[in-house]
Amino acid sequence: MSGVVTGDAVVLGLRPARLPSRALALLIDLVVVWSAYLLVSLGLAVATASLDEAAQMALSIASFLLVLVGAPIAVETLTHGRSLGKMACGLRVVRDDGGPIRFRHALVRGAIGVVEIMMTFGVIACIASLVSERGRRIGDVFAGTLVVRERVPAARSAAVPPAPAWLAGAFAGLDLSAVPDGLWLEIRQYLTRMRQLDPVVGQRLAERLADELVARTGTPPPPGVPAAAYLAGVVGERQARDARRAFASERPASGAGPAPMPVPAAAPGGSAGFAPPAAPVAPAAPAAVVAGSGERAGADDASPPATPATGFAPPA
Repeated sequence: MSGVVTGDAVVLGLRPARLPSRALALLIDLVVVWSAYLLVSLGLAVATASLDEAAQMALSIASFLLVLVGAPIAVETLTHGRSLGKMACGLRVVRDDGGPIRFRHALVRGAIGVVEIMMTFGVIACIASLVSERGRRIGDVFAGTLVVRERVPAARSAAVPPAPAWLAGAFAGLDLSAVPDGLWLEIRQYLTRMRQLDPVVGQRLAERLADELVARTGTPPPPGVPAAAYLAGVVGERQARDARRAFASERPASGAGPAPMPVPAAAPGGSAGFAPPAAPVAPAAPAAVVAGSGERAGADDASPPATPATGFAPPA
């Protein structure tokens, strides 16, 4: 683990990227950036052939700063720390507390990277990464950032604990459409690691997440429900809804067998083929009784009307 700690004293399960993966990502980025720089330089050389030497030099310096320095900074800012090489290697630049980087972090990393990577061919960056405990170069130290591995094996991910049994169905009517994915991720991370936290810190974090969830849903939790149980119950409700939607989307593909069942029973009564199976069963019982005994047929005539009133289908 990386030892990355948030402001709530939560240890994040982030693993720092080591020198081989970072070097491969940097090599991919340098190939892409230098290729773009050469193409831009050739285009400027053709377009500015009629200008004087001073103007050509100024345009060359501007293209160097924009393509080799400005472009990587813009890419890391817009993608929140994922350049093309880092995407290929499964890496990401994050803050020391595990949050996404901003423009100032990318600016500091890019400005110092000109010296420790381009001017020294990466020698200073390699030495700094080998010396640092978390594999950080000088630009990461000054920017307060860290390059971590974004791809974690699935076997290492812990399962979310189930909700308490006494909360089953308590959040069935909760509107979860306004809850962002980032908040769901924070809640899942807390629920999978809440037993590893200090009780006071864990309670404070659970209350903060519960307050954010209530603000998104607009519905307060039931009285007397602890914050951790409330979070587990809401996550369990969302998982149940996802499972129902997945099951409903798979039913038409595998529902070819049950579909013909109502057809034989629906044909005598003239009802539609989509009527529930309970509706055709009611007329079948009087038919059997009439065939067996004519005297009991009149006595049982009052029973069929009660079946539609208590069945799953409402009376017409």
